[in-house]
Amino acid sequence: MLLAPIFGYLGDRYNRKLIMIAGLSVWIATTLCSSFITKSYFWLLVVTRGLVGTGEASYSTIAPTIIGDLFSGNQRTWVISFFYIFIPVGSGLGYIIGSGIASATGDWHWALRLTPILGIAGLLLLILLVPNPSRGASEMSGEGRVEQTSYKEDVKYLLKNRSFVWSSLGCTAMAFVTGALAFWTPVFLSRAQVVQKVRLPCNQEPCDTTDSYIFGAVTIVTGVVGVFIGTSIARRLRDSIPHADPLICAVGMLGSSPCFFLAIVLAHRSIPATYVFIVFGETLLSLNWAILADILLYVVIPTRRATAEALQIMVCHLLGDAGSPYLIGIVSDALSSEKPNSYYWIFRSLEYSFLLCPFVGVLGGFFFLMTALYVTEDRKTAQLLTSGNTHTKELFNSLQK
Repeated sequence: MLLAPIFGYLGDRYNRKLIMIAGLSVWIATTLCSSFITKSYFWLLVVTRGLVGTGEASYSTIAPTIIGDLFSGNQRTWVISFFYIFIPVGSGLGYIIGSGIASATGDWHWALRLTPILGIAGLLLLILLVPNPSRGASEMSGEGRVEQTSYKEDVKYLLKNRSFVWSSLGCTAMAFVTGALAFWTPVFLSRAQVVQKVRLPCNQEPCDTTDSYIFGAVTIVTGVVGVFIGTSIARRLRDSIPHADPLICAVGMLGSSPCFFLAIVLAHRSIPATYVFIVFGETLLSLNWAILADILLYVVIPTRRATAEALQIMVCHLLGDAGSPYLIGIVSDALSSEKPNSYYWIFRSLEYSFLLCPFVGVLGGFFFLMTALYVTEDRKTAQLLTSGNTHTKELFNSLQK
């Protein structure tokens, strides 16, 4: 969150490939080093786990802008969808592989020693295969243009880009929901099964990791299916409905909210029913991943895209998944303090606090509906500015002032 704006600034001005290589290298090193920290140096574990964010701040900020400069139109949409499929796939594999390694070795540290191996493979592919295209190359038939502007001007431009602002707020709502689900769902399902008396409470590690396996598999499948469906619908509707992309995102958010609500309230009665609604909810939520990235790429001019990605990531974490697990935990603890000796009430407390997610999902749907009001106009403005039309640029600059 803190480093994303720095990498966004660098990504709009310097060699993007080298920046990604540096960020990924730091990620690999900190992940591996954190696995050897002993219990007495817990503070150092916290620091190294925080530094893992260097990888996302650099890679997730810059990689989509390179894709945007290599491809355009429907081809870009498909490539972006393929790129963003691996967010849910990676998250799901994290649950499955992490739980599997912890169970097999009896030590969770080994999960942090495997992921750097995958990171090294990615680093080699990045060095050997990924090009560093000129900014705006796909829109300018391979002849990219770089016009240096100050960071203040870049931020000012983005804050006046209404589609970017509203879609970033929608992205923040998505991050809030997905962050809370990722953190609390396995715990919530485990407590629900204890309430149903099909499982005993786990007071000491290692605990049963079945829920992590299942939730991980669900996240992978729904992520792939959701991104594919969302991209397919967007391609079909985009020509006839210019503002189709944010409308699809709104439908995804508004549709997922009742599914998550039913999944939460049915957990103490039926775990299979809960999983069914989680599948529907996560599929609808995953409609948005690739489309949201595509919106940013076509409403923001090429020389400011890295900064836009960075600010969006910062806001999504700051108001979204950085705080949602903690907020739900605080609310749950406050409610459970009324009957601290009742396991049933401890479960209910988490259930009630979890209901924040459907509410935020509805709010996110509203943000995407607002995006739909401005996206067509902002897209045309970005296209005109990118084309190099002098009169248009002068008019835009006067409006900015």
